[in-house]
Amino acid sequence: AIWKRWSGYHRRSLVETKMRCVKLMGERVMARDFDRQVAELQVRAAILNRFTQLGTPETVRVG
Repeated sequence: AIWKRWSGYHRRSLVETKMRCVKLMGERVMARDFDRQVAELQVRAAILNRFTQLGTPETVRVG
């Protein structure tokens, strides 16, 4: 457990999980109705934003 915290393993694992979700959705918009297309694209954007947030390192000023 200590090495996971030290190496940031858990954070990387979360990022890999989110990337898998993005890949599972595919490249095409599956919905035919315009309102559902909008909702689908909003969900994709939310997942990508979360993915980016998880992958962003936390910087701390030393000294």
